[in-house]
Amino acid sequence: MKPKKPQRPRRRTTWIDAHTHAYPPEIFADPVGWARARGEHQWAELVGPRADGRRSLQGFADRDTMLRAMDAAGIARCVLLGWYWERQETCAWHNAVMAEWVRAQPDRFSAFACVQPLAGAEALADLRRARDAGLCGVGEVFPAAQGFAMDDPNWENVLAWAAAEKLPVNLHVPEPAGRDYPGYVAAPLRDYQRLARKHPMVKFIFAHWGGLLPLLALNPAVRDDLRNVWFDTAASPLLYDKTVYRRVADAVGADKILFGSDYPLRVFPRQQSVPDFIRPLAEAQKSGLSKHELALVLGGNARKLLAR
Repeated sequence: MKPKKPQRPRRRTTWIDAHTHAYPPEIFADPVGWARARGEHQWAELVGPRADGRRSLQGFADRDTMLRAMDAAGIARCVLLGWYWERQETCAWHNAVMAEWVRAQPDRFSAFACVQPLAGAEALADLRRARDAGLCGVGEVFPAAQGFAMDDPNWENVLAWAAAEKLPVNLHVPEPAGRDYPGYVAAPLRDYQRLARKHPMVKFIFAHWGGLLPLLALNPAVRDDLRNVWFDTAASPLLYDKTVYRRVADAVGADKILFGSDYPLRVFPRQQSVPDFIRPLAEAQKSGLSKHELALVLGGNARKLLAR
């Protein structure tokens, strides 16, 4: 009997995943203990066991594992996002981790710097270091979970810096309705709308479909406020059915949508024992978007947005 030939990876495309995360192996064994030791209690709640006894949806993957998963799905590049950490020293540590990934594989990874704006001058200094290390955006930021208001002067200083540097800013936007889950923190959608209106020179990415804020763009006043906003699809299968692609494209245009898987989150928990890109990508491809629209969502928009 002849041995089976090894499965060849899919041909690499121009597809870009605009919302992924990178964590080093040192935290894989005990992420909750690691987080608590660092004073990151909100993340500890997110990655801990669920109240119903099921394991967390959070998965983990080192760099080589992630590259293999990208190759299996044909993903050309991933944008690594930071996390909305409570402490600036954790942000600085995470930015250094992501900078190492980018240095090792500049053809496959880009990265955004995480920040705790309440750290003031220290936060801005760390952002400058991250920029100098090759990071090309700011986020993921979540004011409601990090303990500051949308009009906090420290946060506005971060936004002014990002605008001057022409760096996009990614914000976590929770869904306003649905099931509760460990670590859920509510935040009014109107706060995000006001933020975009107040800072028209900042290129914002509102993650997780912007909590469906783009559907409110059917109101002309809202549409005007969101001219400088893009929306990523991260964790979409956990939140909405696949018709969300068509609905949002009709509301704000396919040129405002960025494909994001939220890897290594297990967004198809009943089908995934380990995270992958194949299932989220397949959902996007079967969402009813045209070939031209998919080309924008799966890479064209991100490539244009990240060009400096």
